[in-house]
Amino acid sequence: MFDIDRWQEIFDTIAKNKLRTFLTGLSVASGIFILVILLGFGRGMENGIRKEFEGDATNLLYIWTQTTTKEYKGLNPGRRIHLNNENYEHIIAANGDKIEYRSGVFRVPFGTTVNYKNESVSYGVWGVHPDYQQIENESMVSGRFIDQMDLDQNTKVVVISNKIKRELLNKVEDPLTEYLQISGINFKIIGVYSDAAGEREEDRVFVPFTTAQGVFNGADRINNLAFTMKPEKDFETAVKESLRFAEEIKQYLKETHKISPDDDAAVHVNNVIEDTKRFYTLTSSIAFFFWFVGICTIIAGVVGVSNIMMIIVKDRTREIGIRKALGAKPWSIIGMILQESIFVTAVSGFAGLIFSMGLLEIVGPNIEVDYVLNPSVDFSIAMTMVVVLIVAGALAGFIPAWRAANIQPIEALRDE
Repeated sequence: MFDIDRWQEIFDTIAKNKLRTFLTGLSVASGIFILVILLGFGRGMENGIRKEFEGDATNLLYIWTQTTTKEYKGLNPGRRIHLNNENYEHIIAANGDKIEYRSGVFRVPFGTTVNYKNESVSYGVWGVHPDYQQIENESMVSGRFIDQMDLDQNTKVVVISNKIKRELLNKVEDPLTEYLQISGINFKIIGVYSDAAGEREEDRVFVPFTTAQGVFNGADRINNLAFTMKPEKDFETAVKESLRFAEEIKQYLKETHKISPDDDAAVHVNNVIEDTKRFYTLTSSIAFFFWFVGICTIIAGVVGVSNIMMIIVKDRTREIGIRKALGAKPWSIIGMILQESIFVTAVSGFAGLIFSMGLLEIVGPNIEVDYVLNPSVDFSIAMTMVVVLIVAGALAGFIPAWRAANIQPIEALRDE
């Protein structure tokens, strides 16, 4: 007699198992998807931070002074400390074997006008040494940068940026034949530069350091000192040497200008390589966190696969008992369960991989966020993750499969 209730129960069980399998597969796919997206975002942060530091040398030390805050040797606090040419020459003489590039910076006072014919604009006017081109990573679009002869002869020459050329000399075919007036004094344009950091760093014109001091009443004063360290054998050594060099500079300047040793407000040293290390350590920590979150998500999916296989084995107890009664070997039962477990993890894993990689390919190049650039994931790493996931899925299905293989046919046929 046809038992409609029994068949309805069988159909309901099959539907429930299919739904459970689908949801488990969705969990596995979402785990891979989340991991790939997180790793892509981590790579994007590394790319963004690397690009930010490309604008300047990463082994740069930038020195400037401000006002003293403590009394020292009978001198009252509140003294304004000024760097000078003697400080610059002494640091170079004492540390020539450590320094790769060096430059003083004399910034012409704010409000200086730059004129070209009837056009008048306010730009930063900086007197620098020839090495400043390497320190700021300026690439020459045309002409040349300031050289030693310009310093020796106090020549009135100027290097402008691409942005300034476009804004002030947009109708001029060859700017190297033109002159700019800076505070009413003619300077011949000798070069056009482009800054790796972008147009936000192109609101400056550069003139020879000695010319800036002489023409604009700078005497022997310097606003900033900039040095880059020679390359070291590894990053840790470079950081250690830069910290030691920075401390030596601070100690020398404090002794020379009679500043209290514990007055940290009067002399400042911006150690870019230390900042670089801090940022890269941060990105490594974030990447580790992303791996941890993604792997935990995948583990949850794999545990789900194991649980669903246990439920499927329980619901198919009678079927397994019949198979064993008809002569099915234990390993064939194990293979049947493992095959389904591997199928679920493989299909889900590849689905999550394809969707996440596709999303990164489409959306990644269009992301324009500070410190995030072109998030992406190496395809070989992504494939390795999927293979590991499939192996984990096989292991997750082994326990339910082993249980199925040990079901006794008589007990299975009695199961309701």
